[in-house]
Amino acid sequence: MSKKFKIIILLIVVIAVGWGIGKYTTPSPSASDSSGSNINVQDDLQAEPGEDGNSTEEGITDPVVANPSNTTDPSDPSEPDSNGKGNSTDDSFKEPDSIAVMVNKEYGLPENYKPTDLVYPEVRFTFKEKIEKRMMRKEAAEALEKLFAGAEEDGIYLAGVSAYRSKETQTRLFNRYVEKDGEELARTYSAVPGYSEHQTGLAIDVSGSDGKCAAESCFGGTKEAEWLAQHATEYGYIIRFPEGKQDITGYKYEPWHIRYVGKDIATYIADKGITLEEYYDVVPVSK
Repeated sequence: MSKKFKIIILLIVVIAVGWGIGKYTTPSPSASDSSGSNINVQDDLQAEPGEDGNSTEEGITDPVVANPSNTTDPSDPSEPDSNGKGNSTDDSFKEPDSIAVMVNKEYGLPENYKPTDLVYPEVRFTFKEKIEKRMMRKEAAEALEKLFAGAEEDGIYLAGVSAYRSKETQTRLFNRYVEKDGEELARTYSAVPGYSEHQTGLAIDVSGSDGKCAAESCFGGTKEAEWLAQHATEYGYIIRFPEGKQDITGYKYEPWHIRYVGKDIATYIADKGITLEEYYDVVPVSK
């Protein structure tokens, strides 16, 4: 074999070996590239702002829950279980028959809503007739009876002033206030028909047994008002429109207006020093 032919064969072998090595040594993605890919995928799983069902626009369009996931935090706006902790994130606080229902200037009641379990609580009122405004929902009425009894043990004698009001009654009252003070001012102390807590059968205005300062600013600072502020929570009631919270509740301070929400929610609200609106994270309220 000639020297020239041997050289040609050697070159062919070298080329073939080089091609084979190159075929099996193609660079693979680096570890950092792989990590970056995983991070990007994870980022894609995160909801964009506003995609959790809560409006990001100004004003309140849909109810915003305190904790948008299943949780045992008592700030969960669902009705609490026997241990006083939220057990779901459903919309029970929008249900008119729920003890935890939210009714304010943003959240109203269905047309012609009337509770089906209204009863007459066995407590003192500033009047004797068994009429509409003496009634409350059964659970709230039973809690009110205990509240009045507890107050008497402390030497405080309360009286009911106005509890349940139908939409028709609220309409008459509101129109009367508008005629007297104008609509803008009336809205600071009276609810538009269909948006009154009194229609739920869960709220009541109270006073001292003598009826003085009933539903008037002079009730604030009385021994009855001070007792309610300190003890209403123990019976599942809250001072619905606290002092200094008008921008949140939409109403001026009403130390006489108490609302039944159940002991667990009431305790949480009192401990945090917040309103029902803040509890549900549905602020601010339009005025």
